[in-house]
Amino acid sequence: MSKGKQIIEHWFEARGWNIFPFQQEVWDAFLDGKKGLLNAPTGSGKTFALFMPNLIKWIDEHPEQYRKKDKNGLKVLWITPLRALAKDIQKALQSSVDEIGIPWEIGRRTGDVPQSVKQKQNRKMPEVLITTPESVHILLAQKNYERHFKNLDTVIVDEWHELLGSKRGIQTELGLSRLKGLRPELQVWGISATIGNLDEAQDVLMGPNHEEAVIIKANVPKNIEAISVLPDEMENFPWYGHLGLKLLPKILPIIDESRSTLIFTNTRAQSEIWFQNLLEARPDLAGAIAIHHGSLDRKVRDWVEASLHEGILKAVVCTSSLDLGVDFSPVETVIQIGSPKGVARFMQRAGRSGHQPGSTSRIYFVPTHALELVEAAALKSAIHSDEMESREPILKPYDALIQYLVTLAVSDGFYPDEIFTEVKDTFAYQTLSEKEWKDILLFITVGGKSLSRYNEYSKVEIDEDGLYKVTSRKIARRHRMSIGTIASDAMLRVKYMSGKSLGAVEEWFIAQLNVGDTFWFAGRNLELIKMKDMTVYVRRAKGTSSKVPSYMGGRMSLSSNMTHILRKKMHQAVAGGYDDVELKKLEPLFEIQRDWSVLPDEDQFLIEKSFSREGCHVFFFPFEGRYVHEGMSALIAHRLSKMTPITFSIAMNDYGFELLSDQDIPIEAALEKDLFSADNLVEDIMASINSAELAKRRFREICQIAGLVFQGFPGQPKTNKHLQMSSSLFFDVFMEHEPDHLLIQQAFDEVMSIQLDEVRLRKALKKISEQTIVFNLTERFTPYAFPIMVDRLREKLSSEKLTDRIKKMQLQLEKHVK
Repeated sequence: MSKGKQIIEHWFEARGWNIFPFQQEVWDAFLDGKKGLLNAPTGSGKTFALFMPNLIKWIDEHPEQYRKKDKNGLKVLWITPLRALAKDIQKALQSSVDEIGIPWEIGRRTGDVPQSVKQKQNRKMPEVLITTPESVHILLAQKNYERHFKNLDTVIVDEWHELLGSKRGIQTELGLSRLKGLRPELQVWGISATIGNLDEAQDVLMGPNHEEAVIIKANVPKNIEAISVLPDEMENFPWYGHLGLKLLPKILPIIDESRSTLIFTNTRAQSEIWFQNLLEARPDLAGAIAIHHGSLDRKVRDWVEASLHEGILKAVVCTSSLDLGVDFSPVETVIQIGSPKGVARFMQRAGRSGHQPGSTSRIYFVPTHALELVEAAALKSAIHSDEMESREPILKPYDALIQYLVTLAVSDGFYPDEIFTEVKDTFAYQTLSEKEWKDILLFITVGGKSLSRYNEYSKVEIDEDGLYKVTSRKIARRHRMSIGTIASDAMLRVKYMSGKSLGAVEEWFIAQLNVGDTFWFAGRNLELIKMKDMTVYVRRAKGTSSKVPSYMGGRMSLSSNMTHILRKKMHQAVAGGYDDVELKKLEPLFEIQRDWSVLPDEDQFLIEKSFSREGCHVFFFPFEGRYVHEGMSALIAHRLSKMTPITFSIAMNDYGFELLSDQDIPIEAALEKDLFSADNLVEDIMASINSAELAKRRFREICQIAGLVFQGFPGQPKTNKHLQMSSSLFFDVFMEHEPDHLLIQQAFDEVMSIQLDEVRLRKALKKISEQTIVFNLTERFTPYAFPIMVDRLREKLSSEKLTDRIKKMQLQLEKHVK
């Protein structure tokens, strides 16, 4: 056994830890010079599985000097998707090298690290740097950036499953392509939770032409106990959103009995509402509970995270901002409000409790409407199976590549032939053609065909040696400030008149308020005093009747994997003989659905038609998730309107969608034709929706990433209206003069692939073609149809009027229940 291994094994023994077989397997593979992907659950010891072989290698290479040798340059680059995660990893790694006696500095470089620390790093890099994909690109934008990486041996990409399938993942691929260009012998390793396409995840990380890499699975059993919080009485005609808060009295004992609890909500608005209601129900918890989401000020989030570590807080209401692997040891219990819409997300959140290897993670599921109990039953059955979601990789996003090339141009410049070879070696751009490459080079040098007359879009110059370089200090400064692929709506800072910052809200929400109006934010009731220079000034307000900021993120949609598991549970509801407490609770609802229409089985596609004072309603139940239903409803409405002149209102949820018209909808006649055919799908969808308007919305984000619009300097951001006008102008110019522009193509492609999920829509239509269509004329709204109809009313009525209207409708329907 090598000296390095002996020392590390002794360190594990001194801490009373066992070395897991998967950790030993990773060490051996790493020390053999292999690259790979570690598949391991949260809290299983994955961090030390990949950090320790770096130390073993270091000790073996410097057996006499490993305790003395310092100023070694950057040896390990650790990329993580979350800043909070970076801080946690830094602490764990620094403790380990200090205890082992290796004089390595573990540094952190993220957006919240002080500039003075970054300047010190620029002069002397730590041996280990924990950073984010954006910060890697900011390093690549520095002059003489190669000096930082000349001693680099290893890149570790943590939580790769979170980056995969996003433009931040593309940033990671491009950053790795440059680092591998500088250091061909670089060892690249990823860490990923279980996903459905683990082999593909490895191919994306390593690149399509990688030599054989290994996938090592931890196989550490994670004990998850999932418990549904059931209402005493179940509504037969459910609707989205209200049931959760009715169950609050059942949640309070769970909080009391646990040392510390994380309460996950799916949206920031939901977290504010729950925090407010918890405090109203239990004023004695003031100071012992907190709120955490991405719009709160960094200092507020840091305090919450530190307080969780120290065990000061009894509960934290949070969003996905606390999803990933930060180790909060005091957390004993997790509560999930509403369906997380995916198995992987549910397990990830469950893993926030019982974080130590071998311990049990306990998660309570709180439904926000009755039918979510079917999802709860589906999640519980999926926990112990391998039915995990896949993360589909993004292919050829031109905006991210444009940003990357300008990043290289503002530093030391680049030679196109060299970088083209590196870029083609990434998974995302392996099919990039010579023509597309030349169009991109033309775009960054002269603005392309449409913008060639405007000097401000000629960002990159070509010198006599063929080097592509940015020489303008103004362009370089603007670009460095804009590096990143997370494009959000314009955010306004929220501050007290005294100057203390609380966080940020989206501009469109504040635009609805007048001076003197009150709203809930950061767990406080606030009064709007004034708005100046993109800052909202507030003071504390009394009372509880206030608006809650909602954000443009909207509701999540069921994952494809969840729809599959949900269908299995629906089949059990039809067939009977189940043990699930959730399905038993729903038996009265199922019975009404069966009496008034049909309880559809897996091989059936249910369509219901009914009439009300509003007109003719047709409900379709594919059970394919909100995003697929968005595209399918528009498609079916378009095909019906081609048969007869008719207009529709459309509503949808995760289980189905509704078409409403003031005239009879001839669905019976339409079903005799190929209403659900996948033929001419793209053409029909493009005709059924305002595809140009949807593409224009996607184009706004593309514009920001590609650097066509500048979001402003810190403290002087551009307004939402300004950004919209700028991107809309570019869209119109390109559509008129250069309709084949790569960024225009990308905008339309993203509408189909991301917003309307064309692949899943096509699969859903194929599935319907293989099912038996069950068409029923119903006298009244069924339990399956009722929540979809309520979602349409939600858009038109205030919450108070909506509640009153729904109560009346429920009472009328209940009269007909046997």
